[in-house]
Amino acid sequence: MNSLPPVAPPKPLDAPDAPDRRKKQKAALLVLYIGLVLLALWVVRDFIAVVAWAGVIAIALWPLLRKVEGNRWFTGRTTLIAAGLTLAIALLVVLPVGIAIAQALREAHDLYDWFKDVEENGIAMPDVIQHLPMGVQQVTSWWQANLAQPLRDSAAMKGLHSTTVITWGRRFSLRAAHAVVVFAFMLVTLFVIFQAGPRLSGSLIKAARRGFGEDGVRLSERMAAAVRGTVSGLVVVGLGEGALMGVAYFVVGLPHVALLALITAVAAMLPFCAPLTFGLAALWLVSQGSVAGAIGVAVFGSVVVFIAEHFVRPVLIGNATRLPFLLVLFGILGGAETFGLLGIFIGPALMTVLMVLWTDLVQ
Repeated sequence: MNSLPPVAPPKPLDAPDAPDRRKKQKAALLVLYIGLVLLALWVVRDFIAVVAWAGVIAIALWPLLRKVEGNRWFTGRTTLIAAGLTLAIALLVVLPVGIAIAQALREAHDLYDWFKDVEENGIAMPDVIQHLPMGVQQVTSWWQANLAQPLRDSAAMKGLHSTTVITWGRRFSLRAAHAVVVFAFMLVTLFVIFQAGPRLSGSLIKAARRGFGEDGVRLSERMAAAVRGTVSGLVVVGLGEGALMGVAYFVVGLPHVALLALITAVAAMLPFCAPLTFGLAALWLVSQGSVAGAIGVAVFGSVVVFIAEHFVRPVLIGNATRLPFLLVLFGILGGAETFGLLGIFIGPALMTVLMVLWTDLVQ
């Protein structure tokens, strides 16, 4: 009976090819880790934006969180603090939306009556058109042909009853439901981040120091300061613009001043969006025959937006991030164009990285 061939003993760890083998194993392990991380990111791809929004809000409120935790009345009550801050964020979003919806429902009956009257009788041309400095005849002819006649048989009214509008309504409803779900998940994520508190902050700093050294820690801190400064600049300036425009709306006699001021403040938190709100308000004043009020709102709003966008906001964000005005502007606009609304906060953080790299190169 033939015996099995002898098995060669394993090579000792100090064999000549052992270092090469360990290098290959480390390289293979790195590839495995990268592949698993990419796979995990692909699995949770629909929730990346949720986590990013929660991270932006948490970074902005982190100094407040640490200050509250330092108070002796809240020592050891991390869950209570996290719940309170999360509830405050939810109310800041839900209350304005709820007020707007309630106001819209109160106006729905009047709007329906106006719509039925327009459908039967058309829209009367306002007297202010006769006092325009130019183009009176062209505007009058267009108005008489398209708006002054009963609109029930017009192409625009037929379009309002078409399947296109029904499809658009369904899509809007689906998007609104999706936004509500995303907001709910964002609040849950934000609560978890707040509850983790200092432990999460310490873990992130330790990971940055281990992976990138002290320079990585400083870069992370500056990027967080950029996000925090951007949030502060957008929110503070937006609320300021809304308050000032609210005063202007009250002076010229616009209805629903508080709601209009709130809408203006929200729009002003986005770069160069405030003119849409006070521009529509000025058009409404023109349609009511108040040309002087419309000019006043438009001029005052333009001055407020110019000062806020070109001086106040860049200073607030630039001081926090130590970025020049041009990089702040490019970061906000470029980030918004690339990543959408979330990019407004990501852009300045990326500009901070560029600034740090440039500073290291020239030093």
